[in-house]
Amino acid sequence: MGVVLKQSIQNTAVTYLGFLFGAINTLFLYVKILPDAYYGLVTFILASGAILMPLMAFGIHNTMVKYYSNHQEVEKDGFFTLMLLIPLLGIVPLALVVFIWYEPIGDWVSQVNPMVKDYLWYVFFVGLAMGYFEVFYSWAKVHLKSVFGNFMKEVFARIGVSILLILFYFDVITLDSFFKCLVGLYLLRTVVIKLYAFSLRVPKLDFKFPPYTREILSYSFLIILGGSAALILLEIDKVMLNQFISIENVAYYGVSVYIATVIIVPSRAMHQITYPLTAELLNTRNDVGLDKLYKKTSLTLFIASGILFVLIILNLNDLYLMLPENYRNGFAIVFLIGLAKVMDSLLGNINSILYNSKYYKTVLVFGVCLAALTILLNYLLIPEMGLEGAALASFVSILIFNLVKLIFVKLKFGILPFTSATFKVFATLVLLAVLFDLLQFQFHPIINIGLKSLLIVVMYVGILYRFNISEDVTGFLSKWLKKNTP
Repeated sequence: MGVVLKQSIQNTAVTYLGFLFGAINTLFLYVKILPDAYYGLVTFILASGAILMPLMAFGIHNTMVKYYSNHQEVEKDGFFTLMLLIPLLGIVPLALVVFIWYEPIGDWVSQVNPMVKDYLWYVFFVGLAMGYFEVFYSWAKVHLKSVFGNFMKEVFARIGVSILLILFYFDVITLDSFFKCLVGLYLLRTVVIKLYAFSLRVPKLDFKFPPYTREILSYSFLIILGGSAALILLEIDKVMLNQFISIENVAYYGVSVYIATVIIVPSRAMHQITYPLTAELLNTRNDVGLDKLYKKTSLTLFIASGILFVLIILNLNDLYLMLPENYRNGFAIVFLIGLAKVMDSLLGNINSILYNSKYYKTVLVFGVCLAALTILLNYLLIPEMGLEGAALASFVSILIFNLVKLIFVKLKFGILPFTSATFKVFATLVLLAVLFDLLQFQFHPIINIGLKSLLIVVMYVGILYRFNISEDVTGFLSKWLKKNTP
């Protein structure tokens, strides 16, 4: 775990920095500066673009990681040239569809919120930028250089949004210019990561493609289905809300989801480096190493996501006191989405195992079925329960999907991510949640959040260290204490 731990710590720091700016944007700038309806429109555009991303990338961001290590040095230029061209198979047809059928598509998505119709091309270009960003980012990841790409993904766009919101607040730019610049920001991010990826290894256009190009295309097409299914599980609720209720509610829902999404920061950081390592372990048939990595990533991510979930739930009332009134009714949403994120983290690098294994086709079928279930549940629950219905639909879908993946990996690989330490961490989290739920301070909300969080974290870390629940955590704390002890 040396390389994993080092880059995971760097990626975690970068990702938290990104979420810091994201929190500033989501909880303060957006809600104070942008009208609720237009904040909902931003959420809709970015969520729709994210759903289109797998098609725009044509699955290449996963394909590159899976097949890169199989190539000799002289074959890599041809391989990368193919990786650059394949996304056009998704981009060109989609562009033609939007161009030819813009009016009927626009009428359909704007039945409840007419303003959405004017922004369909914004969705397309955001999806395009996200797709090619992932392609170039994967080129960096296969060279085990994930930190700068993670900075561009998590921090760059959010700093840019902060600047755009401030410019709009001071009337330097108009609302229309804000949306155009938002799209431009994502396109610029793609250009920057392209330059960085090429600096790691400058590829030359070589149209001598790998002999198994057909296999690569087949895998990429299936990854589109898998990637789309995964993003539908994550983003379709924000998109479908637009079809049933006024768009400002998408903003209220988006804020609650963002609060819960903080829980997956450690997971997103660690997966940047564990994905290629998992692929290598599978390619070399290192079953022992795979089992060890599976368990360690599960425990480490559960330790991190579990305490974040507890901190968020226990501090949520104080946090809501700092938000406008319209954004304060999302406790059930935060709880359900947050619990789903903890379940995701608990399964460690399971997605890396599945999508890099020979069983990826079966798993993709599961994903597509569950994506369809997610859409159905949203269709049924949103009209009946509103925002809470969207959250419940996501929670149920993610719970089922995770159970299917867990059972499948157990049956095919004979491994589970859980150890006795997993249950010790769970017991510790329950203890802290019950104990500190009874403790209420009467200070300013920021002081309340800081004080309670400090007490919880100190007790949590103390228990982990005292009982040596995680080797990685204990080792890291021991080194830190040794370094800082006179």
